[in-house]
Amino acid sequence: MSLFKIASVAAIALTLGACASLFQPNYRTPLETTRDASEQLKPGCSNPDCPLVNIDTLRFPAEPALDGIIEKRLLQMTRTEKNAPVAPTLAAYRDQFLASAGPRNSSYLQAKVREQHDGLVIIELSSYLDTGGAHGTPGRGFINYSRQQHKVLNLSDMLMPGQEDAFWKAAQVAHNSWLISTKLDQEAEFVKNWPFVKTPNVALTYGGVVLKYDVTTIAPYALGHVELKIPYPRLNGILKPELFPGRN
Repeated sequence: MSLFKIASVAAIALTLGACASLFQPNYRTPLETTRDASEQLKPGCSNPDCPLVNIDTLRFPAEPALDGIIEKRLLQMTRTEKNAPVAPTLAAYRDQFLASAGPRNSSYLQAKVREQHDGLVIIELSSYLDTGGAHGTPGRGFINYSRQQHKVLNLSDMLMPGQEDAFWKAAQVAHNSWLISTKLDQEAEFVKNWPFVKTPNVALTYGGVVLKYDVTTIAPYALGHVELKIPYPRLNGILKPELFPGRN
């Protein structure tokens, strides 16, 4: 093949590559969102103790599948018993709750974007159910959504094969660091009564892998939702390389 033909083929390849890149999603540009918020009182109620449902969620016009994922996760957070059935939609949940709710009962559900980076959308979910007790029941959760894969990443999707034990050992180190930073490591009763446990709430934030705990899991209710952070360098060989910020 002549030098002219080789140069022509190379030029065509470069042109096609450049054209193809124009049609690739720019994962550095955050997805646009719209807020969908509402608060409704029990129909017919007009006194200060009216039950209410407050729903504050998100819509992703460019990624509509994510809307359904968020709604499903928020509905799962409405359970008061493990594996109890849930309403088919948030609107149906609102109607069911208000139909049977007593004075001062309330339910709050929220989804917000914690951050977006490297083609990941990190959504934090919050719930709060008040049924008239001494205090309400708050809940938290995360969604790690991969725009490239169009799916939610579970812990098994994040880790290298066979590295789950190593991940939780790194989490225990983060827990020890939290105890030291809060000086709770100096309280023998606290350390004894509130040992480290695993959590399903894991988020791939830009600054580190965050673990969030429901209240009364690793600390008393008064300390709220404890967050632990594992720095990415501690997860070399444990977390899949493409999930480290800046590597994808």
